[in-house]
Amino acid sequence: MKNILLLFALVSVLLFGITTYRNYKKEKPLVVIMMGAPGVGKGTHSLELSKALNLPHISTGDLFRENIKNETELGKIAKELIDKGQLVPDNIVVEMLFNHINNNGYNVTGYILDGFPRTLIQAKSLDQRLGNNYNKIALNLNVDEEKLIQRITGRLICKSCQTPFHKINIPPKIEGKCDKCESDLYQREDDTKEVLKNRLEVYNKNTKPLIDYYRNNNILKDIDSNGSKEVVLENILKSIKQNKNQ
Repeated sequence: MKNILLLFALVSVLLFGITTYRNYKKEKPLVVIMMGAPGVGKGTHSLELSKALNLPHISTGDLFRENIKNETELGKIAKELIDKGQLVPDNIVVEMLFNHINNNGYNVTGYILDGFPRTLIQAKSLDQRLGNNYNKIALNLNVDEEKLIQRITGRLICKSCQTPFHKINIPPKIEGKCDKCESDLYQREDDTKEVLKNRLEVYNKNTKPLIDYYRNNNILKDIDSNGSKEVVLENILKSIKQNKNQ
């Protein structure tokens, strides 16, 4: 009887050890924070990375528009503030984001954040929500200023279907006309060199604390984004792999 009890105890200890080891080795979900100046291609690279890693891409800009359109409680609050020309408080932005994450099960899968965080308060709130349950990496996409100006000032958009084009990189087959629906193409009023330079100054001033914060936390990776989207994706995937192995 004693031998049976002893054997049972040994098996229990062994099973507990295996379970503990498996939980320890279990890979944590990945959260990717996309950073970079206006026009650097955060949206484009986020979509490519989303396909490569099979992770959902969350654009906070799209999320705001969706909540306002659907007249959610948070959307109504945000719209009222925006209509008054006021900034939406950080706590509203964070709440809206995590409602979306939890409602869609992204808290289990991990995700790619595009356009969040924008402030140090948002970054710290994100860390509090994630705790130690996720692998985090912040990718700072860098493009030479002259190339950035060329990208922005060359952008064209279809008035009807919103398909994007570029005067140099993705020119339409017929000048001024959309390849898909043949509607007129237009350039946004803020897609000018003067407006971009001002936006870059504001971005660099406001984002430096965020970059310093993530660099001090050893999760920031600078990504050379001057090349093609295929080359940039390869650089991003290498950085993520290195981050996992640390």
